[in-house]
Amino acid sequence: MTPLLSRAAAVDEAGLDPAPDCPRCPRLVQMRTANRAAEPTWHNAPVPAFGALSATLLVVGLAPGLRGANRTGRPFTGDYAGDLLYGSLKRNGLARGDYQRRRDDGFELIGCRVTNAVRCVPPENKPTPAEIKTCNSFLAAELAAMPRLKGVLALGSIAHDALLVAAGEKRSAFRFAHGALHRLGNGLTLADSYHCSRLNTNTGRLTEAMFDAVVATLKSEIERG
Repeated sequence: MTPLLSRAAAVDEAGLDPAPDCPRCPRLVQMRTANRAAEPTWHNAPVPAFGALSATLLVVGLAPGLRGANRTGRPFTGDYAGDLLYGSLKRNGLARGDYQRRRDDGFELIGCRVTNAVRCVPPENKPTPAEIKTCNSFLAAELAAMPRLKGVLALGSIAHDALLVAAGEKRSAFRFAHGALHRLGNGLTLADSYHCSRLNTNTGRLTEAMFDAVVATLKSEIERG
């Protein structure tokens, strides 16, 4: 497992998230600067994870959405993907409260934490391989800082691959497939789902029932130990 990051200009005080003005990815810095000029009231910074480090389940997404997490400052908050994700977590007993697409809505996660493979919003929601690699150290640090972690839900193939790299596994040994469960060498169970984006639901690639089934299966695996 990759050790925790040392404190540096690009890292927050806890060492788990990029600092607000992280300079590591020039293209993302350029977009951040433009977004701050266009929408000065938005978050427009790397988005920290949501939920406690004591959680047993970690959800890993791709990257913040421009008008979602990049605006609100909380993963999957403010767009359709959050409606499906947080609705499913609540239906499966992993969250409580009323999700209202706002960071201050009082919505709480139970034994669950939500993060992204890339912490800054990328152009067209498509981070480059170099950006994914650069941000992977934060995901590795997050895994190392979660002592009770038993299962990870990867939303899409990029999140799946990023998690494997962060966990020190070979990507070739674990192929992404919706609904698949993988037993990793460090004892974690990795579950795969298509990303809960509006595109995937509008095309029928992913339904609410399909997504709920993956969340429920992973929760059962965690509870069985």
